[in-house]
Amino acid sequence: MKLKSLILGSVAAAGLSTSGFAADLGVLTSMDLCNDLGLSGLTISSADNCLQISGSVSYEMNFGNFNGKTVISSLPLGNAGVVVIKDIDAPDTVAGGTNEWNSKVESWLKFVGTASSDFGPARAVIKLKNENKSVFVNGILGAAGDQKNNLFFMDEAYVQVGDATVLSAGKKGSIFNKGDDEPFNFTGLFAASKEDKGVIGSDEYYKAFTATGGHVIQLESDFGNGIGGKIGLEKIDAAGTLVGVLQYSGDTVTAHISAAAGGILDGIATAADTYAIHAGFTGTFDAFKIRGALAAGGSTLAGDQTSYLNGLVSAQGTFDMFTIAASAEVLSSTTAAGVRSTGYGFGGSIGAKVSEGVSVNLGGRYFGQDVSGSGAGYQVAAQLVAALSETITVTGEVGVYGKTERTIAVVAPALSDVYGSATLAWAPGGGFTSSVGATVQQNGAYKVTFKAAKAFQ
Repeated sequence: MKLKSLILGSVAAAGLSTSGFAADLGVLTSMDLCNDLGLSGLTISSADNCLQISGSVSYEMNFGNFNGKTVISSLPLGNAGVVVIKDIDAPDTVAGGTNEWNSKVESWLKFVGTASSDFGPARAVIKLKNENKSVFVNGILGAAGDQKNNLFFMDEAYVQVGDATVLSAGKKGSIFNKGDDEPFNFTGLFAASKEDKGVIGSDEYYKAFTATGGHVIQLESDFGNGIGGKIGLEKIDAAGTLVGVLQYSGDTVTAHISAAAGGILDGIATAADTYAIHAGFTGTFDAFKIRGALAAGGSTLAGDQTSYLNGLVSAQGTFDMFTIAASAEVLSSTTAAGVRSTGYGFGGSIGAKVSEGVSVNLGGRYFGQDVSGSGAGYQVAAQLVAALSETITVTGEVGVYGKTERTIAVVAPALSDVYGSATLAWAPGGGFTSSVGATVQQNGAYKVTFKAAKAFQ
Protein backbone atom coordinates (compact mmCIF):
# COMPACT_ATOMS: atom_id res chain seq x y z
CA MET A 1 0.00 0.00 0.00
CA LYS A 2 1.27 3.49 -0.75
CA LEU A 3 2.50 5.62 2.12
CA LYS A 4 0.31 8.49 0.93
CA SER A 5 -2.79 6.29 0.98
CA LEU A 6 -2.08 5.19 4.55
CA ILE A 7 -1.71 8.77 5.74
CA LEU A 8 -4.75 10.07 3.85
CA GLY A 9 -6.86 7.18 5.12
CA SER A 10 -5.91 7.91 8.71
CA VAL A 11 -6.70 11.60 8.32
CA ALA A 12 -10.07 10.87 6.72
CA ALA A 13 -10.99 8.42 9.49
CA ALA A 14 -10.29 11.06 12.07
CA GLY A 15 -12.57 13.51 10.26
CA LEU A 16 -9.76 15.98 9.56
CA SER A 17 -11.01 17.43 6.31
CA THR A 18 -10.68 21.21 6.71
CA SER A 19 -9.11 23.31 4.00
CA GLY A 20 -6.12 23.97 6.22
CA PHE A 21 -5.35 20.28 6.58
CA ALA A 22 -5.95 19.75 2.83
CA ALA A 23 -3.30 22.32 2.07
CA ASP A 24 -0.88 20.52 4.37
CA LEU A 25 -1.65 17.20 2.67
CA GLY A 26 -0.65 18.68 -0.67
CA VAL A 27 2.95 18.42 0.51
CA LEU A 28 2.53 14.66 0.90
CA THR A 29 1.49 14.34 -2.74
CA SER A 30 4.90 15.54 -3.87
CA MET A 31 6.49 12.75 -1.85
CA ASP A 32 4.67 10.05 -3.85
CA LEU A 33 6.86 9.38 -6.89
CA CYS A 34 4.92 6.26 -7.89
CA ASN A 35 2.16 8.19 -9.65
CA ASP A 36 4.65 10.61 -11.18
CA LEU A 37 6.61 7.67 -12.63
CA GLY A 38 3.45 5.97 -13.91
CA LEU A 39 3.91 2.99 -11.56
CA SER A 40 1.01 1.10 -10.05
CA GLY A 41 0.28 -2.02 -8.05
CA LEU A 42 1.59 -2.66 -4.56
CA THR A 43 3.95 0.27 -4.00
CA ILE A 44 5.67 2.15 -1.19
CA SER A 45 6.94 5.63 -1.91
CA SER A 46 9.46 7.92 -0.28
CA ALA A 47 10.75 11.32 -1.29
CA ASP A 48 13.23 9.78 -3.75
CA ASN A 49 12.14 6.24 -4.66
CA CYS A 50 9.10 4.16 -5.47
CA LEU A 51 9.33 0.53 -4.38
CA GLN A 52 7.13 -1.94 -6.27
CA ILE A 53 6.55 -5.32 -4.63
CA SER A 54 5.20 -8.35 -6.50
CA GLY A 55 5.22 -12.05 -5.92
CA SER A 56 3.55 -15.39 -6.41
CA VAL A 57 2.97 -18.65 -4.55
CA SER A 58 1.86 -21.82 -6.33
CA TYR A 59 1.20 -25.30 -4.96
CA GLU A 60 0.83 -28.62 -6.77
CA MET A 61 0.21 -32.16 -5.54
CA ASN A 62 0.05 -35.31 -7.69
CA PHE A 63 -1.08 -38.70 -6.38
CA GLY A 64 -1.45 -42.03 -8.16
CA ASN A 65 0.63 -44.61 -9.97
CA PHE A 66 2.51 -42.93 -12.79
CA ASN A 67 6.24 -43.20 -12.20
CA GLY A 68 6.96 -45.63 -15.04
CA LYS A 69 7.39 -44.04 -18.46
CA THR A 70 6.67 -45.25 -22.00
CA VAL A 71 8.49 -43.52 -24.84
CA ILE A 72 6.19 -42.50 -27.69
CA SER A 73 8.73 -40.72 -29.87
CA SER A 74 12.49 -40.10 -29.83
CA LEU A 75 15.26 -38.82 -32.09
CA PRO A 76 19.08 -38.86 -32.07
CA LEU A 77 19.98 -35.27 -31.17
CA GLY A 78 23.61 -34.34 -31.67
CA ASN A 79 26.01 -35.37 -28.90
CA ALA A 80 23.08 -35.80 -26.49
CA GLY A 81 22.41 -39.30 -27.81
CA VAL A 82 18.84 -40.42 -28.33
CA VAL A 83 16.59 -37.75 -26.88
CA VAL A 84 13.02 -38.51 -25.85
CA ILE A 85 10.64 -36.25 -27.75
CA LYS A 86 7.53 -37.50 -25.94
CA ASP A 87 6.82 -40.05 -23.24
CA ILE A 88 3.64 -40.88 -21.33
CA ASP A 89 2.97 -42.07 -17.81
CA ALA A 90 2.93 -45.79 -17.08
CA PRO A 91 2.31 -47.73 -13.85
CA ASP A 92 5.31 -48.56 -11.72
CA THR A 93 6.00 -52.30 -11.66
CA VAL A 94 8.14 -52.36 -8.52
CA ALA A 95 6.89 -55.08 -6.17
CA GLY A 96 5.57 -54.11 -2.76
CA GLY A 97 4.12 -50.72 -3.54
CA THR A 98 2.12 -48.74 -6.04
CA ASN A 99 1.26 -45.39 -4.44
CA GLU A 100 3.29 -42.45 -5.65
CA TRP A 101 2.91 -38.77 -4.92
CA ASN A 102 4.77 -35.51 -5.02
CA SER A 103 4.20 -32.16 -3.39
CA LYS A 104 5.70 -28.91 -4.66
CA VAL A 105 5.58 -25.28 -3.54
CA GLU A 106 7.08 -22.62 -5.79
CA SER A 107 7.32 -18.98 -4.77
CA TRP A 108 9.02 -15.79 -5.78
CA LEU A 109 9.22 -12.26 -4.44
CA LYS A 110 10.34 -9.30 -6.54
CA PHE A 111 11.33 -5.78 -5.48
CA VAL A 112 11.80 -2.96 -7.97
CA GLY A 113 13.06 0.36 -6.64
CA THR A 114 12.64 3.23 -9.12
CA ALA A 115 13.74 6.85 -9.06
CA SER A 116 13.98 9.62 -11.61
CA SER A 117 17.25 10.38 -13.40
CA ASP A 118 18.41 12.59 -16.28
CA PHE A 119 18.38 9.50 -18.55
CA GLY A 120 14.98 8.18 -17.49
CA PRO A 121 13.80 5.92 -14.67
CA ALA A 122 16.63 4.34 -12.67
CA ARG A 123 15.83 0.95 -11.20
CA ALA A 124 17.29 -1.63 -8.86
CA VAL A 125 15.68 -5.07 -9.21
CA ILE A 126 15.91 -7.98 -6.77
CA LYS A 127 13.98 -11.23 -7.33
CA LEU A 128 14.06 -14.08 -4.82
CA LYS A 129 12.84 -17.59 -5.70
CA ASN A 130 12.24 -20.82 -3.86
CA GLU A 131 11.22 -24.35 -4.84
CA ASN A 132 10.30 -26.80 -2.11
CA LYS A 133 9.56 -30.27 -3.46
CA SER A 134 9.27 -33.82 -2.17
CA VAL A 135 8.79 -36.92 -4.34
CA PHE A 136 7.58 -40.29 -3.03
CA VAL A 137 7.88 -43.41 -5.20
CA ASN A 138 6.08 -46.56 -4.07
CA GLY A 139 5.45 -44.93 -0.71
CA ILE A 140 9.15 -44.20 -0.13
CA LEU A 141 10.91 -40.84 -0.28
CA GLY A 142 12.61 -40.70 -3.68
CA ALA A 143 16.22 -40.04 -4.64
CA ALA A 144 17.99 -37.00 -3.26
CA GLY A 145 17.90 -35.33 -6.66
CA ASP A 146 14.09 -35.31 -6.59
CA GLN A 147 13.94 -33.41 -3.29
CA LYS A 148 14.37 -29.65 -3.29
CA ASN A 149 14.47 -27.10 -0.52
CA ASN A 150 16.59 -24.32 -1.95
CA LEU A 151 15.49 -21.78 0.64
CA PHE A 152 15.35 -18.42 -1.13
CA PHE A 153 18.02 -17.82 -3.73
CA MET A 154 18.84 -14.75 -5.79
CA ASP A 155 17.21 -15.34 -9.17
CA GLU A 156 17.72 -11.76 -10.39
CA ALA A 157 19.73 -8.83 -9.06
CA TYR A 158 20.46 -6.01 -11.48
CA VAL A 159 20.43 -2.25 -11.98
CA GLN A 160 18.75 -0.55 -14.90
CA VAL A 161 18.36 2.97 -16.25
CA GLY A 162 16.57 4.48 -19.22
CA ASP A 163 13.27 4.83 -21.02
CA ALA A 164 13.37 4.51 -24.82
CA THR A 165 16.93 3.22 -24.40
CA VAL A 166 17.57 1.02 -21.37
CA LEU A 167 20.90 -0.12 -19.91
CA SER A 168 20.89 -3.14 -17.58
CA ALA A 169 23.72 -4.78 -15.64
CA GLY A 170 23.84 -7.57 -13.09
CA LYS A 171 22.25 -11.01 -12.77
CA LYS A 172 19.34 -11.19 -15.19
CA GLY A 173 17.58 -13.30 -17.81
CA SER A 174 18.56 -13.28 -21.47
CA ILE A 175 17.40 -10.78 -24.08
CA PHE A 176 17.53 -13.59 -26.69
CA ASN A 177 14.02 -13.56 -28.21
CA LYS A 178 12.51 -17.04 -28.68
CA GLY A 179 8.91 -15.98 -29.32
CA ASP A 180 6.58 -16.21 -32.33
CA ASP A 181 6.99 -19.99 -32.57
CA GLU A 182 4.10 -21.69 -30.78
CA PRO A 183 1.76 -23.77 -33.00
CA PHE A 184 -1.91 -22.81 -33.09
CA ASN A 185 -3.50 -26.29 -33.07
CA PHE A 186 -4.79 -27.25 -29.64
CA THR A 187 -2.66 -30.41 -29.20
CA GLY A 188 0.47 -28.58 -30.35
CA LEU A 189 3.37 -30.48 -31.93
CA PHE A 190 5.52 -33.16 -30.29
CA ALA A 191 8.96 -31.58 -30.70
CA ALA A 192 7.66 -28.03 -30.25
CA SER A 193 6.12 -29.03 -26.89
CA LYS A 194 9.28 -30.61 -25.47
CA GLU A 195 10.04 -28.66 -22.28
CA ASP A 196 9.04 -25.46 -24.06
CA LYS A 197 6.69 -24.44 -26.85
CA GLY A 198 8.61 -23.64 -29.99
CA VAL A 199 11.58 -24.51 -32.16
CA ILE A 200 14.11 -24.32 -29.30
CA GLY A 201 13.51 -26.33 -26.14
CA SER A 202 14.61 -25.38 -22.66
CA ASP A 203 16.49 -28.62 -21.98
CA GLU A 204 20.23 -28.91 -21.41
CA TYR A 205 21.00 -29.70 -25.04
CA TYR A 206 19.81 -26.31 -26.30
CA LYS A 207 21.14 -24.43 -23.26
CA ALA A 208 24.63 -25.34 -24.47
CA PHE A 209 24.07 -23.18 -27.56
CA THR A 210 21.62 -20.41 -26.71
CA ALA A 211 22.03 -17.49 -24.35
CA THR A 212 20.53 -17.95 -20.90
CA GLY A 213 21.40 -14.69 -19.15
CA GLY A 214 23.46 -14.98 -15.97
CA HIS A 215 25.77 -12.04 -15.32
CA VAL A 216 24.94 -9.56 -18.07
CA ILE A 217 25.43 -6.12 -19.56
CA GLN A 218 22.51 -5.34 -21.87
CA LEU A 219 21.36 -2.38 -23.95
CA GLU A 220 17.81 -2.22 -25.34
CA SER A 221 16.47 0.56 -27.56
CA ASP A 222 13.12 1.49 -29.11
CA PHE A 223 13.78 3.01 -32.54
CA GLY A 224 10.15 3.97 -33.09
CA ASN A 225 7.46 2.72 -35.48
CA GLY A 226 7.45 -0.64 -33.70
CA ILE A 227 11.13 -1.37 -34.35
CA GLY A 228 13.46 -2.23 -31.50
CA GLY A 229 16.98 -3.52 -31.04
CA LYS A 230 18.92 -5.22 -28.25
CA ILE A 231 22.57 -6.08 -27.71
CA GLY A 232 24.17 -7.65 -24.71
CA LEU A 233 27.08 -9.54 -23.22
CA GLU A 234 25.70 -12.48 -21.22
CA LYS A 235 27.13 -15.46 -19.31
CA ILE A 236 29.93 -13.17 -18.14
CA ASP A 237 30.21 -15.46 -15.13
CA ALA A 238 31.20 -18.21 -17.61
CA ALA A 239 32.89 -17.91 -21.02
CA GLY A 240 30.69 -15.05 -22.22
CA THR A 241 28.02 -14.91 -24.92
CA LEU A 242 27.38 -11.98 -27.24
CA VAL A 243 23.67 -11.54 -28.06
CA GLY A 244 21.92 -9.33 -30.60
CA VAL A 245 18.20 -8.95 -31.34
CA LEU A 246 16.24 -7.00 -33.97
CA GLN A 247 12.46 -7.05 -33.59
CA TYR A 248 9.28 -5.46 -34.90
CA SER A 249 5.81 -5.18 -33.41
CA GLY A 250 3.00 -3.73 -35.51
CA ASP A 251 -0.77 -3.85 -35.65
CA THR A 252 -0.87 -7.07 -37.71
CA VAL A 253 2.69 -8.44 -37.65
CA THR A 254 5.27 -9.26 -35.00
CA ALA A 255 8.70 -10.50 -36.04
CA HIS A 256 12.23 -10.85 -34.74
CA ILE A 257 15.66 -12.32 -35.33
CA SER A 258 18.03 -13.18 -32.48
CA ALA A 259 21.66 -14.25 -32.72
CA ALA A 260 24.18 -15.41 -30.13
CA ALA A 261 27.89 -16.26 -30.20
CA GLY A 262 29.37 -18.08 -27.21
CA GLY A 263 32.86 -18.40 -25.75
CA ILE A 264 34.01 -14.91 -26.64
CA LEU A 265 35.80 -14.00 -23.37
CA ASP A 266 38.20 -16.88 -22.67
CA GLY A 267 40.29 -16.56 -25.87
CA ILE A 268 40.73 -20.32 -26.19
CA ALA A 269 38.91 -23.12 -28.02
CA THR A 270 36.41 -24.79 -25.68
CA ALA A 271 32.98 -26.41 -25.80
CA ALA A 272 31.54 -22.94 -25.09
CA ASP A 273 32.41 -21.84 -28.65
CA THR A 274 28.91 -22.01 -30.11
CA TYR A 275 26.38 -20.04 -32.15
CA ALA A 276 22.59 -19.81 -32.18
CA ILE A 277 19.99 -18.07 -34.32
CA HIS A 278 16.25 -17.79 -33.76
CA ALA A 279 13.79 -16.03 -36.08
CA GLY A 280 10.02 -15.91 -36.05
CA PHE A 281 7.02 -13.96 -37.23
CA THR A 282 3.27 -13.91 -36.62
CA GLY A 283 0.78 -12.28 -38.93
CA THR A 284 -2.85 -11.62 -38.03
CA PHE A 285 -5.13 -10.70 -40.90
CA ASP A 286 -8.82 -10.48 -40.00
CA ALA A 287 -9.92 -14.10 -39.46
CA PHE A 288 -6.57 -15.63 -40.34
CA LYS A 289 -3.27 -16.08 -38.50
CA ILE A 290 0.01 -17.39 -39.86
CA ARG A 291 3.24 -18.11 -38.03
CA GLY A 292 6.69 -19.28 -39.02
CA ALA A 293 9.88 -19.86 -37.04
CA LEU A 294 13.41 -21.09 -37.65
CA ALA A 295 16.19 -21.96 -35.22
CA ALA A 296 19.77 -22.98 -35.92
CA GLY A 297 22.82 -23.49 -33.78
CA GLY A 298 25.93 -25.52 -33.24
CA SER A 299 29.60 -25.63 -32.39
CA THR A 300 32.27 -23.40 -33.93
CA LEU A 301 35.14 -25.62 -32.80
CA ALA A 302 37.33 -26.90 -35.63
CA GLY A 303 36.37 -30.47 -36.49
CA ASP A 304 33.19 -30.42 -34.40
CA GLN A 305 30.14 -30.63 -36.66
CA THR A 306 27.54 -30.60 -33.89
CA SER A 307 24.55 -28.54 -35.04
CA TYR A 308 20.77 -28.34 -35.18
CA LEU A 309 18.26 -26.82 -37.61
CA ASN A 310 14.62 -26.66 -36.53
CA GLY A 311 11.63 -25.12 -38.27
CA LEU A 312 7.92 -24.63 -37.71
CA VAL A 313 4.94 -23.26 -39.66
CA SER A 314 1.40 -22.86 -38.37
CA ALA A 315 -1.84 -21.32 -39.64
CA GLN A 316 -5.27 -20.70 -38.17
CA GLY A 317 -8.58 -19.57 -39.60
CA THR A 318 -11.79 -18.63 -37.80
CA PHE A 319 -15.10 -19.04 -39.63
CA ASP A 320 -18.22 -18.16 -37.65
CA MET A 321 -18.35 -20.78 -34.88
CA PHE A 322 -15.41 -22.86 -36.19
CA THR A 323 -11.64 -22.47 -35.76
CA ILE A 324 -9.33 -24.58 -37.92
CA ALA A 325 -5.58 -24.83 -37.35
CA ALA A 326 -2.74 -26.78 -38.96
CA SER A 327 0.96 -26.95 -38.09
CA ALA A 328 4.14 -28.68 -39.24
CA GLU A 329 7.66 -28.97 -37.84
CA VAL A 330 11.10 -30.31 -38.67
CA LEU A 331 13.83 -31.18 -36.16
CA SER A 332 17.28 -31.93 -37.57
CA SER A 333 20.61 -32.44 -35.83
CA THR A 334 24.16 -33.41 -36.69
CA THR A 335 26.62 -35.17 -34.38
CA ALA A 336 30.21 -34.05 -33.90
CA ALA A 337 31.23 -36.66 -36.47
CA GLY A 338 28.78 -35.27 -39.04
CA VAL A 339 25.98 -37.85 -38.80
CA ARG A 340 22.65 -36.13 -39.39
CA SER A 341 19.24 -37.23 -38.08
CA THR A 342 15.98 -35.60 -39.07
CA GLY A 343 12.50 -35.85 -37.63
CA TYR A 344 9.31 -34.27 -38.89
CA GLY A 345 5.86 -33.76 -37.50
CA PHE A 346 2.50 -32.27 -38.23
CA GLY A 347 -0.73 -31.60 -36.41
CA GLY A 348 -4.16 -30.13 -36.88
CA SER A 349 -7.32 -29.32 -35.02
CA ILE A 350 -10.84 -28.03 -35.48
CA GLY A 351 -12.70 -26.24 -32.72
CA ALA A 352 -16.29 -25.12 -32.44
CA LYS A 353 -18.10 -22.82 -30.06
CA VAL A 354 -21.23 -24.88 -29.41
CA SER A 355 -22.92 -22.28 -27.20
CA GLU A 356 -22.03 -19.46 -24.86
CA GLY A 357 -19.30 -20.84 -22.61
CA VAL A 358 -19.14 -24.28 -24.26
CA SER A 359 -16.60 -25.29 -26.92
CA VAL A 360 -15.21 -28.51 -28.34
CA ASN A 361 -11.85 -29.30 -29.95
CA LEU A 362 -10.81 -32.24 -32.10
CA GLY A 363 -7.20 -32.72 -33.14
CA GLY A 364 -4.09 -34.78 -33.41
CA ARG A 365 -0.35 -34.71 -33.96
CA TYR A 366 2.37 -36.99 -35.38
CA PHE A 367 6.17 -37.15 -35.24
CA GLY A 368 8.49 -39.55 -37.06
CA GLN A 369 12.01 -39.88 -38.42
CA ASP A 370 13.16 -39.77 -42.02
CA VAL A 371 14.32 -43.40 -41.73
CA SER A 372 11.88 -46.09 -42.87
CA GLY A 373 10.94 -48.50 -40.10
CA SER A 374 12.14 -46.25 -37.27
CA GLY A 375 8.71 -45.95 -35.70
CA ALA A 376 6.61 -42.83 -35.18
CA GLY A 377 4.53 -41.36 -32.39
CA TYR A 378 1.00 -39.98 -32.60
CA GLN A 379 -1.86 -38.58 -30.54
CA VAL A 380 -5.56 -38.11 -31.33
CA ALA A 381 -7.75 -36.23 -28.86
CA ALA A 382 -11.21 -34.74 -28.33
CA GLN A 383 -11.74 -31.99 -25.76
CA LEU A 384 -14.77 -30.32 -24.21
CA VAL A 385 -14.49 -26.99 -22.33
CA ALA A 386 -17.54 -25.68 -20.47
CA ALA A 387 -17.86 -22.61 -18.27
CA LEU A 388 -20.28 -23.63 -15.52
CA SER A 389 -20.22 -20.10 -14.11
CA GLU A 390 -18.12 -16.97 -14.26
CA THR A 391 -15.61 -18.58 -11.90
CA ILE A 392 -15.84 -22.35 -12.59
CA THR A 393 -14.71 -24.13 -15.77
CA VAL A 394 -14.68 -27.85 -16.46
CA THR A 395 -12.47 -29.44 -19.13
CA GLY A 396 -12.76 -33.04 -20.28
CA GLU A 397 -10.54 -34.86 -22.75
CA VAL A 398 -10.35 -38.34 -24.22
CA GLY A 399 -7.75 -39.58 -26.63
CA VAL A 400 -5.09 -42.07 -27.54
CA TYR A 401 -1.30 -41.95 -27.60
CA GLY A 402 0.55 -44.48 -29.69
CA LYS A 403 3.55 -45.37 -31.78
CA THR A 404 3.97 -47.43 -34.90
CA GLU A 405 6.07 -50.58 -35.14
CA ARG A 406 9.85 -50.17 -35.18
CA THR A 407 11.55 -52.68 -37.49
CA ILE A 408 15.15 -51.39 -37.64
CA ALA A 409 17.87 -51.27 -34.99
CA VAL A 410 16.04 -52.13 -31.75
CA VAL A 411 12.85 -53.84 -32.93
CA ALA A 412 9.73 -52.78 -31.00
CA PRO A 413 6.06 -53.56 -31.60
CA ALA A 414 3.40 -50.94 -32.11
CA LEU A 415 1.49 -49.78 -29.06
CA SER A 416 -1.41 -47.55 -28.15
CA ASP A 417 -2.78 -46.19 -24.89
CA VAL A 418 -6.27 -44.73 -24.49
CA TYR A 419 -6.63 -42.05 -21.83
CA GLY A 420 -9.29 -39.83 -20.31
CA SER A 421 -8.95 -36.73 -18.16
CA ALA A 422 -11.15 -34.18 -16.44
CA THR A 423 -10.26 -30.91 -14.72
CA LEU A 424 -12.37 -28.55 -12.63
CA ALA A 425 -10.86 -25.06 -12.46
CA TRP A 426 -11.93 -22.32 -10.07
CA ALA A 427 -10.97 -18.64 -10.37
CA PRO A 428 -12.99 -16.69 -7.77
CA GLY A 429 -10.98 -13.51 -8.33
CA GLY A 430 -8.35 -11.67 -6.38
CA GLY A 431 -5.65 -13.36 -8.42
CA PHE A 432 -6.43 -16.75 -6.85
CA THR A 433 -6.74 -19.83 -9.06
CA SER A 434 -7.24 -23.48 -8.19
CA SER A 435 -7.97 -26.73 -9.97
CA VAL A 436 -8.44 -30.43 -9.34
CA GLY A 437 -8.10 -33.00 -12.08
CA ALA A 438 -7.64 -36.68 -12.77
CA THR A 439 -6.21 -38.74 -15.63
CA VAL A 440 -6.70 -42.49 -16.15
CA GLN A 441 -4.94 -44.54 -18.81
CA GLN A 442 -5.50 -47.88 -20.48
CA ASN A 443 -2.06 -49.09 -19.37
CA GLY A 444 -3.11 -48.82 -15.71
CA ALA A 445 -1.49 -45.50 -14.84
CA TYR A 446 -3.57 -42.87 -13.08
CA LYS A 447 -2.93 -39.47 -11.56
CA VAL A 448 -4.94 -37.04 -9.43
CA THR A 449 -3.68 -33.45 -9.42
CA PHE A 450 -4.51 -30.49 -7.19
CA LYS A 451 -3.21 -26.98 -7.88
CA ALA A 452 -3.60 -23.61 -6.22
CA ALA A 453 -1.88 -20.28 -6.88
CA LYS A 454 -2.04 -16.59 -6.02
CA ALA A 455 0.00 -13.75 -7.47
CA PHE A 456 0.12 -10.12 -6.36
CA GLN A 457 1.62 -6.95 -7.71
